[in-house]
Amino acid sequence: MTKNIMIVGVGGQGSLLASKLLGRLLVDEGYDVKVSEVHGMSQRGGSVVTYVRFGEKVYSPVIENGEADFIVSFEKIEAARYVENLKKDGTIIVNTQQIDPMPVIIGAATYPEDIIGEMKNKGIHVDDIDALALANEAGSSKACNIVLMGRLAKYFDMPKEKWLTAIEKCVKPQFVEINKKAFDLGYNC
Repeated sequence: MTKNIMIVGVGGQGSLLASKLLGRLLVDEGYDVKVSEVHGMSQRGGSVVTYVRFGEKVYSPVIENGEADFIVSFEKIEAARYVENLKKDGTIIVNTQQIDPMPVIIGAATYPEDIIGEMKNKGIHVDDIDALALANEAGSSKACNIVLMGRLAKYFDMPKEKWLTAIEKCVKPQFVEINKKAFDLGYNC
């Protein structure tokens, strides 16, 4: 059976590293893996989406509406933007961080209130986490992506050590220890 994971965020948050890490882990575990990156204005703080599909045999990298087993959202508005892609019994992991999009910054719009509460009120399984606080605790605000991968790992039947090995393979050596700490904080909270 094919599993579908979407990683959504804003350019510069490290969603592409997160998808690379996840892909590496799944390939090492022997799965057929397809990863598709959809860049918006990723270098200017725009929306970034990555699809990760894995299973015995995967034919397409694209995840349609209502097919995602998991969505990992690096920011609240991005969670709201892509929640329709979640399966009825799926889980959306949401970083509680707020990053104002350009319309909010210039005063043309206001940031929606209680995005997470609204999703929960609709019966959506939301696992919300303050990944920024945990990343800072690990030693770098840039490690939010790995905190969120740690949180995702709790839903997988794979030893934590396999995730840590994937971090070693995907992250520059000087950042491995901070990222392992960030992963542990996400995993254990």
